[in-house]
Amino acid sequence: MASLQDIRRRIKSVKSIQQITNAMNMVATSRLRQAKEAAVANKPYADKMAQVVSDVAANVTDFSHPLLEVYPGGKRLILVIASDKGLAGAYSSNAIKEAVAQVADKGNTQLITVGRKARDYFSNRSYDVSGEYIGISERPKFENAKDIAEDIIERFKSGEIEEVYMVYTRFISAINCVPETVKLLPFGNLATEEGEEKKIRSEYIYEPNAAEVLGYLLPQYLVTTIYAALLQAAASELSSRMNAMSNATDNAQELIAKLDLHYNKVRQAGITREITEIVGGAEALK
Repeated sequence: MASLQDIRRRIKSVKSIQQITNAMNMVATSRLRQAKEAAVANKPYADKMAQVVSDVAANVTDFSHPLLEVYPGGKRLILVIASDKGLAGAYSSNAIKEAVAQVADKGNTQLITVGRKARDYFSNRSYDVSGEYIGISERPKFENAKDIAEDIIERFKSGEIEEVYMVYTRFISAINCVPETVKLLPFGNLATEEGEEKKIRSEYIYEPNAAEVLGYLLPQYLVTTIYAALLQAAASELSSRMNAMSNATDNAQELIAKLDLHYNKVRQAGITREITEIVGGAEALK
């Protein structure tokens, strides 16, 4: 049976861990508010960019662009967005599982990772990690998305890559985040039916012409898509960490209560044993 000193030492250790998890919970909650506001504020811009590209594409005929070309024989490239730090529940592992499911042929797939967790996982398992971005998962900037997009565009235009996919975690609410896979390149049919309908009720004047405008917008559209995913992933990471630390704090409180009860039982048993020994000694002296 553990001594009272051992139990007290364990209670003290659990209380210290509880203070740490509680502090991390409050930090994650504060940062989540900012990350959520950034993701929500960016969404109208990302949606409008997609709408504008669709509208412009509907007014262009016989248009060619490197980002619309198909380069057969190239590899598949997957951009995986995970976290730099742990203690975020299953956030990173869910994103990594989604990415692994997209790797049909390890030898014919390149990976660009965002976050140490994704980099370490794939590097330690002999995947072809050809690019990595560290230290941006919680607070991504537009420049980070631009750097990633430029890297992807150069690889794609060189013919090294045939298609590009992105795996990220979409933020739904503070308790619900879903890993998703989206195709980045080559761009499919940009002139969707929705865009064609808007073309009827929306008239634009293009200067110098619609083709050149679309050629300028396509790289910007890719940057916007990646940046929106980074913001969604950041909000998802912080919400997962907030929930994980909240659960850890609650579990620590339950463990402390159990240890306190065990401590009192051991202490009571010790007192009872001492009283029994005293009484037994007194009886022996009679």
